This record gives sequence, structure tokens and C-alpha cells, in this order.
Amino acid sequence: MSVLHRLTPPHIRPPFARYAHGVVVAAGARLLFCSGQLGVAPDDSVPADAEAQAERCLQNIDAILQAAGMQRADVVRLNAYVTDRAHLAGYMRARDRFFGAVPPPASTLMIVAGFARPELLVEIEAIAAAEGTTS
Repeated sequence: MSVLHRLTPPHIRPPFARYAHGVVVAAGARLLFCSGQLGVAPDDSVPADAEAQAERCLQNIDAILQAAGMQRADVVRLNAYVTDRAHLAGYMRARDRFFGAVPPPASTLMIVAGFARPELLVEIEAIAAAEGTTS
């Protein structure tokens, strides 16, 4: 049995996009809290557009998940931040590709004034939960 149970109650409006309204994590699950990931590659390069930056953020999160022995289906919550409403669609396309066929997490998307470097357009935080103990 999974330690995660996604909730989309029938008596409230369905999600606006591909996310769950809530995710229940069973007692005893391992939790992973990812710091906000920016669209910065290991060589310190930054893609020019928001969609490519979101892909880089998610690739960074994927590496953190793998280091914890987890996978994309274990993500229970995303908090995403973009610097302009024009970046919403690109972020959502990257997010939807990243999760593909796995159940979507709970999610919040906010527009913010900016980040530490002006070329950065997207930041994504993640929380994941899985069975087992930490190593």
C-alpha cells in the first residue's frame, strides 16, 4: 500500500491544472524537503526562457530525489515562483512533462518580484515522501 493518497474531493471545484488539491502522507513515511531550485546548470549557465529554466529546476529536483532514493511519484507538494504572469504557461508545460503519467502533487504557483540574480525567472521547491527509513 502506498504511503501517499491524493485528494480531489468531488464537492469542490476541480484543480485548474494538473495537480491534486491535497496529498495525505501516511505515518512513518520518510520526508524530503528540497530547497528552492533555480534554473542554473552545474556549469552556472542559465537558460534564457522560463520554460527551459523550469526544466532545469525540475532536473535539479530529480537529482535530489534520486540522491534520497526517491522518484517523481513521491513528490507530494510543489511551490513554484515565477517573475511574471507571462511565464506561467512555460512553467506548467515543464511541470506537466516532468510528472508525465505519475499522479500529480499538491501545488502552488506564485508570481514574485524577482530573485537574487535578474536573469532568474523561476524557482521551484518540492516536498516528497516515501516508505522506508533514511540511510
